[in-house]
Amino acid sequence: MRFTDAKSIFPILALLLLSAPVCAHHTADSLDFDTTIELSAEVKEFLWTNPYAALRLEVSGENGARAEWLLDLASPGALTRRGWNATTLEPGDTVTVNAYPVIDGSPGGRAISVTLPDGTITEQ
Repeated sequence: MRFTDAKSIFPILALLLLSAPVCAHHTADSLDFDTTIELSAEVKEFLWTNPYAALRLEVSGENGARAEWLLDLASPGALTRRGWNATTLEPGDTVTVNAYPVIDGSPGGRAISVTLPDGTITEQ
């Protein structure tokens, strides 16, 4: 089959563009759901983005070394229903996060719950 004009290729391009988000959405494949971790950390950045909000955290290790972690949160819509907004967390805030870690041991994962600076615990 040959495509000689834009009208004949448009449906194929539309299909490819619409399928891209489905292909890219496999975060859960990299998580260890048999393990949970608890991190007490300083918020470096709170990302209010779709499909998931995220927390970039500065975590101090046992030996004093600091590591940057990136944790997925729920979607902004789900967080809004729990009382969150784009300014719920600010850089410098201290939080405690329970999370499923990344399988390969890199500093990341998916938050299960977040204890906010005011002591409120929010399930994700």
